[in-house]
Amino acid sequence: MASYKPVVIPAVPKLGEKITQDTLYWRGYKVGRAPGPGQRWSPSVSAGLQLPSPAPAVHVVGFLSDKYRIFSGGDDYSSSLWDIPSATEIVSYSEHSDYVRCGCASKLNGDVFVTGSYDHTVKVFDARTKSSVMTIEHGHPVESVLLFPSGGLLVSAGGRYVKVWDVLKGGQLLVSLKNHHKTVTCLCLNSSGQRLLSGSLDRHVKIYSTTSYKVVHSFNYATSILSLALSPEDETIIVGMTNGVLNVKHRKPEESKEKPQKKRQPAYRTYVKGRNYMPKQVRRSEQIKPGRCILRKYDKLLKSFQSSKALDAVLEPHIRLYTPEVTVAVMQELNRRGTLRSALAGRDEKQISLLLTFVTRRVIEPRFTPVLITVADMITDIYQPVVGQSALVDKQFLRLQEAIGREIDYQEELLEVLGMMDALFATLTEKRATYLEENKSNGLTKTYLETKE
Repeated sequence: MASYKPVVIPAVPKLGEKITQDTLYWRGYKVGRAPGPGQRWSPSVSAGLQLPSPAPAVHVVGFLSDKYRIFSGGDDYSSSLWDIPSATEIVSYSEHSDYVRCGCASKLNGDVFVTGSYDHTVKVFDARTKSSVMTIEHGHPVESVLLFPSGGLLVSAGGRYVKVWDVLKGGQLLVSLKNHHKTVTCLCLNSSGQRLLSGSLDRHVKIYSTTSYKVVHSFNYATSILSLALSPEDETIIVGMTNGVLNVKHRKPEESKEKPQKKRQPAYRTYVKGRNYMPKQVRRSEQIKPGRCILRKYDKLLKSFQSSKALDAVLEPHIRLYTPEVTVAVMQELNRRGTLRSALAGRDEKQISLLLTFVTRRVIEPRFTPVLITVADMITDIYQPVVGQSALVDKQFLRLQEAIGREIDYQEELLEVLGMMDALFATLTEKRATYLEENKSNGLTKTYLETKE
């Protein structure tokens, strides 16, 4: 057993994973520490000013660009405009039919602000008029709105959708993004306006390019996201989550890779350098010893021939979800030893469901398909007599059958497309005469000329 070698995990890259400039940039954000007790985010506190609002709950406030007026919106379905110096209400708009939960102001025009409501609409207001100047139908309860610095584009978030509207064309829809799996709760722009960030209840923050509106990077968090903010210089990203945690990530400054140029030394120093060098005498006790090979849990179990426990070790959540190649590699090693069937046998309902869920999810990946097809065949042969006794296991078997059926249909469609492409390329290719045909044509031409003469 002293010559045992750990299981070799094949390093196969995931399909579609590309390293871009955005990936390297956004990966530089690392989790930092939030302020401790007694510390404040703001260095100073201003004097208080209380404005009487009729709303039972005010959910959105913001400054207009002139910094002397503010707008508000709340649960009374209304949006109000307030004057700070006189602490009075200038105008009130009651055009929404549900709660007003978000809003923003234009940075170019000091009279324009936008509100979003749970009545599925986004309204654009002008303080110089007594009603809204534009109404946009989002289609879902609006959770967040955002105006681009130029004021020509408006972004709304609600449901699973992030939609971009052209305000200058009367609220024309430009693009509808559906990259989240749950409700989108917050939006944010970076300092240059070239990246749009969206946070959702699916625990992800998506980063889009504002030129192509494609996802260039994504952050994954522990729980659902409710709020999102970027520092003015894009050095810090802050996310507020449903568990009460405020996650702060800082981007490390890029280190300069340019090495300082050394001054050129005279040529004679090349011969003089090292003339008096004496090697250091190293004691035998100080010699570096080779490091010990630390085996992982599944390697230790495989070394002691505990096949079933080794399979259980690689089916733990942190391994099967984040490094599925390790789980598949151990299954392949057990199959090579001939102990995979015994490791799969004798499991209860929960363990069988866990195995079938993993196989169903990963069997369609080309790098795992050969091994997991063998695993699926063994599971079917072993637990076929107990089919019908557990509704959970039967449901997993049906999902596995549907996944394999869909993959077979995809492969058949791909083969049909390849056949069409081959036929199309064959018709476009120029037909060249063979050597015999060329000789035959030359001979006929020569005979015709001799007869004519």
